[in-house]
Amino acid sequence: MPHLKLVILVGSYSHNVYLKKEKKKSLTETVRSFKEYTPKYFPLPHPSPLNNIWLSKNRWFEKEVLPELKRLVLRVIRD
Repeated sequence: MPHLKLVILVGSYSHNVYLKKEKKKSLTETVRSFKEYTPKYFPLPHPSPLNNIWLSKNRWFEKEVLPELKRLVLRVIRD
């Protein structure tokens, strides 16, 4: 699939496979540094209900990361 414009990486397993040495020491650091990986990759935490604790500890995710993801997805769709 040579024409991919965006790969959304969901969870640490996909971060390990696609980002390899470029990923940060933790999932939180990798997700917080999402701008370093865009526009090709967009690292996210896994949307499991078990991650509700992570979401409650990292309020910045909903305020900073999700709006940027929405903008990037809209841009890719429109192109």
